[in-house]
Amino acid sequence: MMGLRIMLCIALFFIHSKHAATQTYSQDYAALISLTTGWRNVPQSWTGGDPCGKGWEGVTCKSSRIITITLASMGVVGQLTGDLGSLSKLQILDLSYNKGLKGSLPPNIGQLSELTSLILVGCGLSGRIPDSVGKLQELVYLSLNSNSFTDKVPASIGNLKKLYWLDLSDNQLSGSIPVSNGKKPGLDLLVKTKHFHFGMNKLSGTIPPALFSSDMTLIHVLFDNNNLTGSIPSTIGLVQTLEAIRFDRNSLSGPLPSNLNKLTNMNELVLSNNALTGPVPDLTGLDYLNFVDMSNNSFTGTDVPQWFSTLKSLTTVMMEQTGLEGKLPVEFFSIPQLQTVVLRNNRLNDSIDFGSSFSRQLQLIDLQNNSISALTVAPGYNFTLLLSDNPFCKNNIAATSYCDNQQELESSSSYLTPVFCVPTRCTSGQTSSPNCKCAYPYTGTFILRAPSFSAIGNPIYFTQLQQSLLSSFVNFSLPVDAVSLSSASSDSFGYLTMKLQIFPAEQDYFNRTGVFSLAFVLSNQTYKPSRLFEPYVFLADSYTHFGGEHNSHTGAIAGGVVGSTALLLLLICAGGYAYYQKKRSEQATKQANPFVSWDSQGAYGDIPQLKGAKFFSFEELRKCTNNFSEYNCVGAGGYGKVYKGILDNGQMVAIKRSQEGSMQGSREFKNEIELLSRVHHKNLVKLVGFCYDQGEQMLVYEYIANGTLLDSLSGTTGIQLDWIRRLMVTLGSARGLQYLHELADPPIIHRDIKSNNILLDERLTAKVADFGHSRLFGDAEKGYVTTQVKGTMGYLDPEYFMTNQLTEKSDVFSFGVMMLEMVTARRPIEQGKYIVKVVKGALDRTKDLYGLHEVMDPVLVSSSTVLVGFEKFVDLALNCAEDSGVDRPTMGEVVKDIERIVKLAGLNPNADSASVSQSYEGAGVRGAYHPYTDDSLSQHSMNTPLTRVETQ
Repeated sequence: MMGLRIMLCIALFFIHSKHAATQTYSQDYAALISLTTGWRNVPQSWTGGDPCGKGWEGVTCKSSRIITITLASMGVVGQLTGDLGSLSKLQILDLSYNKGLKGSLPPNIGQLSELTSLILVGCGLSGRIPDSVGKLQELVYLSLNSNSFTDKVPASIGNLKKLYWLDLSDNQLSGSIPVSNGKKPGLDLLVKTKHFHFGMNKLSGTIPPALFSSDMTLIHVLFDNNNLTGSIPSTIGLVQTLEAIRFDRNSLSGPLPSNLNKLTNMNELVLSNNALTGPVPDLTGLDYLNFVDMSNNSFTGTDVPQWFSTLKSLTTVMMEQTGLEGKLPVEFFSIPQLQTVVLRNNRLNDSIDFGSSFSRQLQLIDLQNNSISALTVAPGYNFTLLLSDNPFCKNNIAATSYCDNQQELESSSSYLTPVFCVPTRCTSGQTSSPNCKCAYPYTGTFILRAPSFSAIGNPIYFTQLQQSLLSSFVNFSLPVDAVSLSSASSDSFGYLTMKLQIFPAEQDYFNRTGVFSLAFVLSNQTYKPSRLFEPYVFLADSYTHFGGEHNSHTGAIAGGVVGSTALLLLLICAGGYAYYQKKRSEQATKQANPFVSWDSQGAYGDIPQLKGAKFFSFEELRKCTNNFSEYNCVGAGGYGKVYKGILDNGQMVAIKRSQEGSMQGSREFKNEIELLSRVHHKNLVKLVGFCYDQGEQMLVYEYIANGTLLDSLSGTTGIQLDWIRRLMVTLGSARGLQYLHELADPPIIHRDIKSNNILLDERLTAKVADFGHSRLFGDAEKGYVTTQVKGTMGYLDPEYFMTNQLTEKSDVFSFGVMMLEMVTARRPIEQGKYIVKVVKGALDRTKDLYGLHEVMDPVLVSSSTVLVGFEKFVDLALNCAEDSGVDRPTMGEVVKDIERIVKLAGLNPNADSASVSQSYEGAGVRGAYHPYTDDSLSQHSMNTPLTRVETQ
């Protein structure tokens, strides 16, 4: 021990002397210099010989090693040469949006053994993608799209077992799709990859049946705009997770697989402009399908399929020249979200009747060149109807407006982000923002590769996207004041493109760090929009406005002298080795028993009793969050911060980390891991594991994409919950609570049921969360007397509050208040008014909707949908919110009542989620925000200092 102290003293002496060594590992510095020699337009801060110590912009270090290089949109000119492979600790390389970055991707890229993100989007790179890319075993994101790469797709990519995102689209890649054959790898081995993006290349040959298997977890399969031939293999029907398929604009032939209707998660199916034959496929059961385009194929004559009328989520049906014949049913036009119908050049006959309940979202119906003989149109229609070249139009003077083929489908939108102020006249080069401030925005093209909608004339979609982007940037603490979208149009490749402008906050330009952060959030897909807008790609312009700085610095940077002596290095290494051995022994003890340092006599309570929760070391979670990078931070609250991470097995998780140096919430930490480790239900948030290591407390949850119910009801996410979705969310929440009360062993009282603790996943399935205040109770404990009342004002059971006697009926009361929130979209206590009293005061059971129009959520009032079961829902809510617990139903009874209401509304109560409903408007718009934060704008938990109620 004495020897170690002596060595540390010697080290400190040298470090503080005037000949001190630089902070950057010499090999990393030399590699960076060799890489950037000859580059133009690198940051002006790149001077001297110490990137880590001097804070070179775009370079991040850890323990003197360079771990990230991000230089997006800098207008860099040069090539990827030099000793890139020596940056052995590099985790992120993002050089996107530098068109002047040319040449090939060097083979020594394969030496970057710790690289997790290789992002080179929108550069000028060419040549072959080296096989050595397959050596990057830690790689999660591989984005080489929008370059000029040629030759074959490397089969070695199949070795990347952790790969989540694979995007090689918009290149000049050719040859066949590689699959494994026992001797070499292939794309079929990527069972954890979610995204296959290969559109806009020159791939040829057939789609190998071996490419797909039931082990895969693919979400998007995009092979559009290639030269593929042969048939679509039936094995694609084995990938049950698929949400978007694009095989359009190829030369595919043969019949479609009969098992496409097994892909029940499908949103978009685009197979147009091929030579497919056989019958039009049966898509019955694809209840989430929004967009289908099978136009311009060679299908045999087929009657109008039954699924035209049964798939209630359809927005777009494009089946031009597909051999359809027969009569279109009137029910087809009443699908609530239907926007565009293009069925020209078929053999549709008989009369067309749109009925009186046609979709109010309809913008275009194109039935040109069919055999339609009669037409019935109800008053009040406002969509474009094209019927030229039908018998109906011959000598029918009254039908002139329908038979004029000059009207066409909109291919562009005049949408421009609204401005609610007087635009400012700006100096040359600046632009007036939506907030009427002159600035230099960060600009580029935002491209939707498989949008779920076609009504680009409807501004609501672009408003949702604009608000979603801004909200996400703000939640990431990025310096953004406003976002503008404009010039939306459909291009010849089937993509929806628009101009995106991002305006800086506080000053009229972004600094480099701001640009790097924005670029990374968009290029690395950290921003997660609604599924309406996925998948997307952003192609940014160069940004050169840095407060008058002349951005022409050359990358041949003079190096500083790396100053330590061999003796010092030897001493430090010896001391470091001894220290390492000691820490290794301590770590082994902690791994064997993660609670070895748990203070059972202090504030924490007894050691948690766990059932299946995984223990994560601090190092594991540090690694999967890129060292708790701000890029990965998706929220913050009083407890601490929440980070998005990807585990070694590819699972995306949310990691809730307590404030550094604090043991705040120790009891809640123990309680939550103990309870969530023993309960498993689809309507309860899943605890993946926890970390109690190096003084850190972290909870690892499944990642839930769409925020809280409170967010949706308050309109902050862009998710619009119609009546049907509210019923399904209520049912899911009730089932989760019923499980806790009646099926968990021993039963559990949640104690803090509220809309902020109900999470909505990507399908709007409700999940009960936040078990920090929950309490186990057995049969002998029904009526447990607490010493501290916990809960949230407004939701708190008055009987529990007055008597301290906790029962499962306390949760029932809170649930009833939350049901009234569903009806009113109001907080339990708002402007001093209590929601239960407000509803009771306005209630008149002799009137329609109980006369509650004035207190109802305006979204429900203005809806054209009949609110089936509304009165029964309100009755149940008020029954749950009775003052006396004995007058309230059990959660089992509540579930049965809600199931009856759901059936009354014509729905299957056993459907998986709320998204089977009618208006999937913006789910997931919150994007980067994550709900596992405990900030609430006006609701304070009862155990916080503001409203603590304790009985000694």
